[in-house]
Amino acid sequence: MHYDPIKKSLGGVFNKTPWLRILFYKLLDLLLLRSWHVRKEILSWAEPTLRKRDDGQSPARVQESTDPVASKLPARYILDAGSGFGQYTWFLSGLNPHWFIDAVDVKEEQVADCNNFFTRRNRRNVLFEIGDLTRFVKIDHFDLILSVDVMEHIEEDEVVFRNFYDSLTQEGMLLISTPSDQGGSDVHDHDTEDSFIGEHVRDGYNIMDIREKLRKAGFTRTEARYTYGIPGQIAWKWTMKYPIQLLNLSKIFFLILPFYYLLVFPIACILNFADTRIQHKTGTGLIVKAWK
Repeated sequence: MHYDPIKKSLGGVFNKTPWLRILFYKLLDLLLLRSWHVRKEILSWAEPTLRKRDDGQSPARVQESTDPVASKLPARYILDAGSGFGQYTWFLSGLNPHWFIDAVDVKEEQVADCNNFFTRRNRRNVLFEIGDLTRFVKIDHFDLILSVDVMEHIEEDEVVFRNFYDSLTQEGMLLISTPSDQGGSDVHDHDTEDSFIGEHVRDGYNIMDIREKLRKAGFTRTEARYTYGIPGQIAWKWTMKYPIQLLNLSKIFFLILPFYYLLVFPIACILNFADTRIQHKTGTGLIVKAWK
């Protein structure tokens, strides 16, 4: 019983038209708590270029590609390391047309699909490419490297951390979202060590261990905090785990899901918001930031 096959099936349904795909991105942003945390950190990093300008324009106005204020902002180079469906690349590329994004993933079919979709939507500041993060390096190139739910899948994580370090500019930042060792892969059966998420080479990172690995890679400053505290864990079970368990039993539950989410969604949003505002002493997820 795994999460990835269901996610792939849903992606296929919502990939029928560009507007359905955009809707899919919006739903992921709302339902996935990690997206709440990641977008919050991205906006914090981007705040100097999105803050209100002297002419009184709002950050939302600056996001428009035709905005003359946005055209005066400095270019930024971003790596979406393990881009998957392209959810975060879509978010980043919409914030500023002068942010140039390399989106790298190992899955050839997904890369081709994303390139096709982003080209059709005229997001010309994005390029998806096939790449192995244990070999992918662009020396002193990126201002931001984003890695969301990727490092738990890679055995040679210290190699990847060194590549990230080498690829960042001197003022650049690495932003990682990953499960923690407090149950982030939802491993409960210790006889089989079977994960609800699947395909993980580690159940999650110890908060001190990942900071030490980053230090060994060369990073001089790191920050790490827990996510998926009590509010987030409740929301995740209601919005992700229980529905996916039902869908694994029978696809007939697709018919019930809209009504289920009508009831659960408002409460889940409140719980997700609370999780992003609380400093958790422990949690099943981690947000980690690192600088040279």
